[in-house]
Amino acid sequence: MTDLMIDAADVSKAFGDVKALDGVSLQVPKGTVTGLLGHNGAGKTTLVNLLTTVLPLDAGGATVAGHDVTTDGHEVRSRIGLTGQFASVDEQLTGLHNLVLIARLLGASRRQAADRASELLELFDLAAAADRKVDTYSGGMKRRLDLAASLVGHPDVVFLDEPTTGLDPTSRLGLWEIVEKLVDDGTTVLLTTQYLEEADRLADSITVLSNGQVVAAGTAAELKADIGQRTVAITLAEAAAAPEALAALRRAGFSPIHDEGRRAMTIPVDAANALAAVVRALDDANAEVAELALHEPTLDDVYLTLTHQAAA
Repeated sequence: MTDLMIDAADVSKAFGDVKALDGVSLQVPKGTVTGLLGHNGAGKTTLVNLLTTVLPLDAGGATVAGHDVTTDGHEVRSRIGLTGQFASVDEQLTGLHNLVLIARLLGASRRQAADRASELLELFDLAAAADRKVDTYSGGMKRRLDLAASLVGHPDVVFLDEPTTGLDPTSRLGLWEIVEKLVDDGTTVLLTTQYLEEADRLADSITVLSNGQVVAAGTAAELKADIGQRTVAITLAEAAAAPEALAALRRAGFSPIHDEGRRAMTIPVDAANALAAVVRALDDANAEVAELALHEPTLDDVYLTLTHQAAA
């Protein structure tokens, strides 16, 4: 078993004249979460479909759990779990019967299937609803059951394609905690999401797709440091002090952005220690400050910057 559980190199896929993926490379080590970010149509789901053997590659190559997705698809499928954007469980069956059915299809005996189903229902806090039809479940319960279904076969790699879409904050938090436990137990996860907070919390590394290409990759901290922008936000006590304050900041080498309506200024800075220089410039201008704060870059900042650059 390789320590690199997903290894994709120069993967491409087109649908007619539309190139969904164009030379995408991705590596995911064992026991980690890689977040795949991108706007709708960026190629996230297409990449998941290629890696899970749902679609064939047009070019490039990829292995999952050490097996080639093109020539060894059966072995790949036996080692993965997949949760798509919409719950794919049978709503006319109970939660227990859904999981037992999948386990039986994977070759488990009746006793093994029942034991595995009960284990997963307990893990996903669904034991009390085990004998209820799934059409009586809430959206969050259906998503938890869907994720449980993807784990019936003890997969080495789990693909989560926007698993928390449409969930309320409490259900989303619960699903995050489950993913964290899976990774703690050694499972490898590829997570596609449009929730930047989700990627920031769960992902060990992040790959950003735009128009079918990788536009950035690294840890959240690396992306914030390389692409994000620190800023100093100030609110003046008196609006009349703004002209002198702006002039003093510009003389100090800053490029302040002035919001006249709120007496506020945003000053991009390269490092946290620039805060002292901002304060000195304001003091030189005799500008009294009502509020001052240093804002570190967020993943939102990184994402917006990257997508803006890709669109330009």
